[in-house]
Amino acid sequence: MAQQSESDAEGDRPVRFRVGGIGSDGPEDRGLAERCLLGFNSGPPIVPGGYNQNIQIFQTSDHVVILNEMVHDSRIVPLDGRDQLPEQLRQWMGSSRGRWDGDTLVVETANFTGQTASFSPSVRSAVGTGATLHLTERFTRTDDDTLLYEFTVEDATTFTRPFAAALPMKRGAAPLFEYACHEGNYGMLNLLSGARAEENKGPSEQ
Repeated sequence: MAQQSESDAEGDRPVRFRVGGIGSDGPEDRGLAERCLLGFNSGPPIVPGGYNQNIQIFQTSDHVVILNEMVHDSRIVPLDGRDQLPEQLRQWMGSSRGRWDGDTLVVETANFTGQTASFSPSVRSAVGTGATLHLTERFTRTDDDTLLYEFTVEDATTFTRPFAAALPMKRGAAPLFEYACHEGNYGMLNLLSGARAEENKGPSEQ
């Protein structure tokens, strides 16, 4: 196995945290954001961190779309009362269903893949597995420029009881820009190429 960098954590696959890794043998040893699978601040749940923290929420007659600028992640949330996906169908961002509770949009999400965590308190840490996560999010417009975002994490396999957090989001005037992560992901290629070059050095080059 290739030597780990100081920023890499000990552990086994799957790598559920967003940034860093457990080595450089292959892409499976790197974090989810490094692999352009999930942004490091896109959640769900949405937790601040790093940069490109902008989101856009827009609604049709029967859906809400939550678009994260980071890695261009989008969640399409039906509002028509349909059932959740079957238990065996798992997705990176889970399966979300929404409803209105007065002026609050409530989004219930399950069916996360076991490749993600129940909760990521930072970009370099991950707790539990998404396979046992049930997430409830609440979006409430408190004034013209403020959206109160609240979430509750429920995972009896990992945590002794559910926990919740709240985050006020401020309206921004700038548009969201495309974050074409894979198109410019030279970091992954360079990291793995560098690891192979280190492995191929002769004894005199070590």
